[in-house]
Amino acid sequence: MNAMQKYKAPPGTHDIFPGAAKWEENSAKWGEIESEFRRLCRLYGYGEVRTPVFEQTDLFVRAVGTGTDIVAKEMYTFIDRGDRSMTLRPEGTAPAIRSYIENGLYGDGGVTKLFYIGPIFRYERNQKGRYRQHYQCGLEALGSSEPDLDAEVIQFALSFYKAIGIERLNLKLNTVGCPVCRPLYRKALLEYAEPLLTDMSPDNQRRYIENPLRMLDSKDPHDQELLKDAPNLIDFVCEECSSHFQRLQSLLIELGVPWELDTRLVRGFDYYTKTAFEVQSPDLGAQSTLCGGGRYDGLVQELGGPTTPGIGFGLGIERALIALQTLSQESTPRTSVEAFVVTLGERARASRAVLLSDLRKSGISVDTDYSGKSIKAQMRAADRAGSRYAVIIGDNEIDSGSAQLKNLETGEQVEVEFGSLAEKLIN
Repeated sequence: MNAMQKYKAPPGTHDIFPGAAKWEENSAKWGEIESEFRRLCRLYGYGEVRTPVFEQTDLFVRAVGTGTDIVAKEMYTFIDRGDRSMTLRPEGTAPAIRSYIENGLYGDGGVTKLFYIGPIFRYERNQKGRYRQHYQCGLEALGSSEPDLDAEVIQFALSFYKAIGIERLNLKLNTVGCPVCRPLYRKALLEYAEPLLTDMSPDNQRRYIENPLRMLDSKDPHDQELLKDAPNLIDFVCEECSSHFQRLQSLLIELGVPWELDTRLVRGFDYYTKTAFEVQSPDLGAQSTLCGGGRYDGLVQELGGPTTPGIGFGLGIERALIALQTLSQESTPRTSVEAFVVTLGERARASRAVLLSDLRKSGISVDTDYSGKSIKAQMRAADRAGSRYAVIIGDNEIDSGSAQLKNLETGEQVEVEFGSLAEKLIN
């Protein structure tokens, strides 16, 4: 940090800017990720929803659950000037469902498909791939309980990662039951865990009382060892949940999607029912989870809306970019333009504004140097900008009504009339 610098980004946050060496901080790479996600959303019929970055605290308490780590330890909560408790959104589903209910998006019946892109806030231990402000892309599909929709949502997630270049993917799948069958499992889990409770971590002792299923989500190695022989939820699910899960597995086989059954996968939210899944990749490192989601058939009703089944997922943009950089040989992505105007002399500098404008009107990305550098320094700037061409103009070019067009990849240089530059660059 510069010795004169007074301020820096808060712990657990990061800036996103052009030319950053780390891809999770490089704005050009972010643009590529978001563009691909939006393209797939159009392909699958999802429309964008944008919600405020803060909501009433009770929205998250009711949706996510009081016994979860998110509500118990990770939320950024404050009292506003109207003496209301507000929270920066720690996840994307609850705000999307609140908007779905408030704006009557269920009115036409059928399935409503929504997507969002935005920041998520959680007070977590700062480490690679885990930020206190990170960004997510997410989907919510509301209005159908059919396992076909589960399969589509899962396929979307896998298709997205493959489209951006992450091929090594592991799909973890489980069923977490429903309000009918989950109480039976809860009772069995409590009976198993009770004699082991004094040896468990303080967090799992709290979860035993507040939300026993969350014990399975513990990252403490000793907790995991104690619970390795705990009963499996899948053995307690009712006929409806079992049938739903069997149909989902059959659909994934038909789609050629491999998966691994993970009976300890419960996710960190109380609202999940039936399907729960994660997409992981060894290219991400220790924090291997790229994406997580599941079905939430009771959430809309819990938040005051009509009975509406739904399923969705959230994926971290930073984690996708970390995995991509691991796979890539490119060390520092550059802000790329197609052409860079290089000027020599006052007449050339005075005329470049019109040239830049004309090229941009033709759909060509173009930039120039505004700091009065030498031609050599301007050519270096063109290279840093990732430009394929340098458009060189000086007094001779102004007099002849043409420019020197240099291909920076091959070194080839030709003279092109100003009026033909756009066509030449496009072709």
